[in-house]
Amino acid sequence: MIELEGVPELVDPVMVAAFEGWNDAGDAASTAVAHLDREWKGEVFAALDAEDYYDFQVNRPTVWMDNGVRKITWPTTRLSVVRVGGDKPRDLVLVRGIEPSMRWRSFCNELLGFAHELGVEMVVVLGALLGDTPHTRPVPVSGVTSDPDLARTMDLEETRYEGPTGIVGILQEACTHAGVPAVSLWAAVPHYVSQPPNPKATLALLNRLEDLLGLRIPLGELPEDARAWQVGVDQLAAEDSEVAEYVQTLEEARDTAELPEASGEAIAREFERYLRRRDPGPGQPPGGHATESGDATYLRDTSSGRTRPPKPIRPEAEPGRPGSPAQPEDPGRPATGRPRADGPGDRSAGPDGGPAKTPDDAAPDTSRTDDDRADDGGPADGPADSGPADGDGPDGPPSSRN
Repeated sequence: MIELEGVPELVDPVMVAAFEGWNDAGDAASTAVAHLDREWKGEVFAALDAEDYYDFQVNRPTVWMDNGVRKITWPTTRLSVVRVGGDKPRDLVLVRGIEPSMRWRSFCNELLGFAHELGVEMVVVLGALLGDTPHTRPVPVSGVTSDPDLARTMDLEETRYEGPTGIVGILQEACTHAGVPAVSLWAAVPHYVSQPPNPKATLALLNRLEDLLGLRIPLGELPEDARAWQVGVDQLAAEDSEVAEYVQTLEEARDTAELPEASGEAIAREFERYLRRRDPGPGQPPGGHATESGDATYLRDTSSGRTRPPKPIRPEAEPGRPGSPAQPEDPGRPATGRPRADGPGDRSAGPDGGPAKTPDDAAPDTSRTDDDRADDGGPADGPADSGPADGDGPDGPPSSRN
């Protein structure tokens, strides 16, 4: 029995979850939930027992000093609650953690126990995958569900994916069997610049979450960070003619596939978001918003102290990837990209189309710094678990579904 002492009665609560690891390319999803927690000053009310779900040789605890006293932070999943004001106030239950190493069914059942006790009306799980998408275009975000009724009422895609899955897929399926409406939002991250952070993908997820829940999310400096990120990648790509040519190929494929989608409905959706931000409502601070238009002019000065993105990978130099540029598997949907194989957390495609049989959670190489790798002409290694979500299950990326 879960007892929640000190948690107030929630108003129309929705649970929003993201997990670091296999389903979090570029850290886009986990950063989105961290942004919500930071902007709305979330209060942590529960944390799952790390002993039950994590292999500490894979996700190691960290030691830190607090006024001369050594303390340990254990890898875990924490739950916090935030109250969203405005004309129609509601509460969000934020779940942020690391994909568990074991006991996934118990892990999901424990989260569902919290959802039941708090009266959660819907669960939204955020994920990010590596795809054949150009960094110069809007980030594709797909909303999928296993519930046919929910797919109709909320204009979502009903998943038909079959294959390997991560905790995002398992949690969505657990919600479906428990009778809790569940949605997964997937952002496609360019595979050739997959290292975190990716503020543009994070921004796209938050914008889609706004539309899904009818909320106005304060974005803070995220739009500026997204502009700076794109400027930095533009500059780095321009330094290599082969990368620039490859990006142009992806742009042409994307523009051709999405030309029919420049519909009145899409324009109306963007206009509604603009109106929502123009009139924040009582008790809500004004916040910035960055349109996801691919031809926006970005003027952010990357010399102002912002970290420059890692150098894009030349397509023919990428291990496990064909020499010719890949095309989207399904026009209009983010294609599943085959990531680098040079990092311990990266996975190339296996012979059956699924992820290669490589260790998922090897410790990252800390012997060389990002500057060392940049000097070699290659990108910095990402986190050990920033692999793609191209094998995700019941809510898997649309491009991989049959």
